[in-house]
Amino acid sequence: LTLISDIRSIRNNKRLNCTDPYLCRQRSLRSSSNYHLNQVSDISTMFGANGKKYADVIASKLEKAVGDHLSSKAPQSTESATERMGKVTGKRRALFIGINYFGQKGELRGCINDVHNIKGFLTSNFRIDEVMVLTDDQKDPRYIPTRQNILNAFKWLRNGAKAGDSLILHYSGHGGSVKDTDGDEEDGMDETLIPVDYQKAGQIVDDEVHAVLCRGLPKGVRLTAIMDCCHSESMLDLPYIYTINGDLQIIETSKQEGIVTLIGAGTRFLLDGNKKNAASNFKTGLGLLMSGGGRGNSEAREKTIKTRSTEADVIQISGCRDSQTSADAQIAGQATGAMSHALISCLKKNKNQTYTQLLQSMRGTLEGKYTQIPMMSAGRKLVMDHPFTI
Repeated sequence: LTLISDIRSIRNNKRLNCTDPYLCRQRSLRSSSNYHLNQVSDISTMFGANGKKYADVIASKLEKAVGDHLSSKAPQSTESATERMGKVTGKRRALFIGINYFGQKGELRGCINDVHNIKGFLTSNFRIDEVMVLTDDQKDPRYIPTRQNILNAFKWLRNGAKAGDSLILHYSGHGGSVKDTDGDEEDGMDETLIPVDYQKAGQIVDDEVHAVLCRGLPKGVRLTAIMDCCHSESMLDLPYIYTINGDLQIIETSKQEGIVTLIGAGTRFLLDGNKKNAASNFKTGLGLLMSGGGRGNSEAREKTIKTRSTEADVIQISGCRDSQTSADAQIAGQATGAMSHALISCLKKNKNQTYTQLLQSMRGTLEGKYTQIPMMSAGRKLVMDHPFTI
């Protein structure tokens, strides 16, 4: 409560004689947070090993309870999903794209590793009949992730798909955003994939991604897209975004998520005393709290529902919100995308998770280490209590 009081003062620019409100918030919040973290760390020692052992379990239950309560007090912020997924009974085809941008500004290190890791895990645990890989370390020019090759690969992935078939897309590379020109984005920005030759050929805007990859897919086809890149929440331009409880988000709920994140962070820190994780979680929660409310039940959302809804079961799991970046990290001595690594880690622990549980466990894995928040969206109002499968 004291920290929230401090935040209110910061937002009113009363704590520091500073001409820049952003710097005021940053400086004051840092000193305030450190003071309160030191106070609570003394309390956390009382819980000892049991506190560390049960911190995540207790905090997760508290987060869910608070989230449910806040949703009940905010009419029409969410709605229940109603449509069931079809069964996968046919062929399974997968496309893996990884771009390190060798020798270019913004070169990445872990994207090709992500492709190898995700491909290895999925092919070891699920039946996949056909595979295509595009990476920028290949010698065959047909499999270099240029703009044209990526679009051709999208067409290959969906070509001839029929009810019961499963299509899998994994992309690891740069993502961007540009000004929206057709009025279908609530935040006014289109998201983009960045091919290896983007400087000459241009980026791939989410409108085109949806048109080439999703539009017209037959009913009963399942497309699962795993997008490990910046600004990826709506990279497939799907109309239905899910909350962590598996409900559909009608209006922007980041303020609610900010409150839930702050409460979870405080609970975890009270129990385990981990200052580094607590500081990161507080930063994430405050960012959500202060940035919320930018989107709503707008004309843009209605246009997206009318023009981007799909008959097929199209599901996207993304590395972050549209406003966030995804980390190119170093984990266990290997360069890797934080989201790709989290996905594999969570499925290794429990292969039988539902889609909603997988989203929850991925968020829990990244929480405290990275500020990005994995998201899930779909082309229909799909109920996500089905076990994750491809």
